[in-house]
Amino acid sequence: MDFFLNTLNNNLNSEFYNKNLVLKLSENKLNYNEICIYRNLPVPLIYQKALKKGCVLSDKGALVAYSGYKTGRSAKDKRFVLNNELEKLIWIKNAPNSVISLEDYNLNKSLALGYLNQCQELYVFDGYGGWDLNNRIKIRVITSNPYHALFSNNIFIRPNKDDLEDFTPDYVIYNAGKCFNNHLSKTASSKTNVMINLEEKEIFILGTEYAGEMKKIVFTIFNFLMPQKNILSLHSSVNFNPVTKDVSIFFGLSGTGKTTLSSDPKRILIGDDEHCWTENGVFNIEGGCYAKCINLNREREKDIYDAIKYGSVLENVILNEYHIPDYKDSTITQNTRACYPIEHVNNVKIPCIAGHPNHVILLTCDAFGLLPIVSKLTINQALFYFINGYTSKIAGTEDGVVEPEATFSACFGEAFLPLHPLVYAKLLKEKLNKHNTHCWLINTGWVGGGYGKGNRCKLSITRKILDNIHNGNLIDSDYEALDLFNLNIPKNCEDIDPILFHPRKTWDDKELYDKELKNLAGLFNENFKRFEINDQELLDCLPKF
Repeated sequence: MDFFLNTLNNNLNSEFYNKNLVLKLSENKLNYNEICIYRNLPVPLIYQKALKKGCVLSDKGALVAYSGYKTGRSAKDKRFVLNNELEKLIWIKNAPNSVISLEDYNLNKSLALGYLNQCQELYVFDGYGGWDLNNRIKIRVITSNPYHALFSNNIFIRPNKDDLEDFTPDYVIYNAGKCFNNHLSKTASSKTNVMINLEEKEIFILGTEYAGEMKKIVFTIFNFLMPQKNILSLHSSVNFNPVTKDVSIFFGLSGTGKTTLSSDPKRILIGDDEHCWTENGVFNIEGGCYAKCINLNREREKDIYDAIKYGSVLENVILNEYHIPDYKDSTITQNTRACYPIEHVNNVKIPCIAGHPNHVILLTCDAFGLLPIVSKLTINQALFYFINGYTSKIAGTEDGVVEPEATFSACFGEAFLPLHPLVYAKLLKEKLNKHNTHCWLINTGWVGGGYGKGNRCKLSITRKILDNIHNGNLIDSDYEALDLFNLNIPKNCEDIDPILFHPRKTWDDKELYDKELKNLAGLFNENFKRFEINDQELLDCLPKF
């Protein structure tokens, strides 16, 4: 292997070496003998490079890496370069999207390229976002970090040798994560800067080595491009029944169970996080999974647990003295991650494409114990809860969070939406109507009281609810309405105690429940105001006092 590496280092005609790329990295002339660029390096060779740079191996052969001081996304540091046309499109008001001036962009672009130019080795991954051949995007990632090369190889769709012959990227991600943002930047004052230039089709990452930034950049690009083609991009997981072929799509923020619930041994996985809904059905954007692994347990999440093996990346996970991952250890972060190719999942369909969804399932983790564990939604209600994207932050999951906090993330992925949420909601409405899709709200949070008083709904109960949705039992069930929210609650369901369906009945203090429900209703109403939506059908879904 050492001989092969030496051959790569010295052979400028190697398929791993791309001379044109060197020219693109800098406006300055380079001595090609002073920089080695590895293109789509095979996994064993990435391992060899990564181990020399401080990564270690787990007992199952996963590469274990550490992302430095940033252990999660820097949503507030994502910035767009806008021209006159983009200013009309990009959602800025009451949004997480920020703008960087062209002057500051060029300043930090030069800084990032200067950093990459001085590296002795660079790693390039050329591949795709999107399994649909008619709607895929060619992605190039350039990084100095070999673990980022393996992450890219896992999370994006891997090309074959013929694909690489004439590969010209649609978008290029320059990952200079070890290089901090210029402190003189007027429109980007922190050390971290994720700059997106949609016009030039290039992205620069400075001041963060958290690998998830690259994944979400590609998703952001899809969220910008697809609606212009009447295609709906969605922060979601998807699975289907191998016999009936019925498809379910799960929306949900981190911690709601999106990945866990879509990993169902009775169903086939299409993908765990990002999809698009076209005129032909749904397709996965990614070639792998990026699963949270805090408190990962094989008994509860066998498919995820077993997928973490040779070829995978463990990010910020603590190992014991025998190099066995301690998934309970949150010393570094609660946001420990595993990235693995989708081929590591046993019951997955490749290519990752399926038909039109029969069920749209909105997941929320209500830590206040106020919402029903399952509700049947009208299409307008589904749009309302989709736009709001409600869930709860739980004590211990983020610094400073000691009590549950209600949080709203538009379309269950606000940080990745370049366009106004109503754009995505209108597309969703069109597709729900066209395909007669059933819509559901499932609360994977607390029952019998809020956090610290009640108990979190058991995973086994949520899975039974899904079974009853998929077998049709809940479609034809009798329903009653929840006060204020007017949600349709089933009166009974096979194998589940009916008292669990109506949250008020599970509380000892009924008056306290009524008070807390009014508080939550007020938060929904206040959040919806920021979207400045005048659609009466959606306004009618607001909680009514």
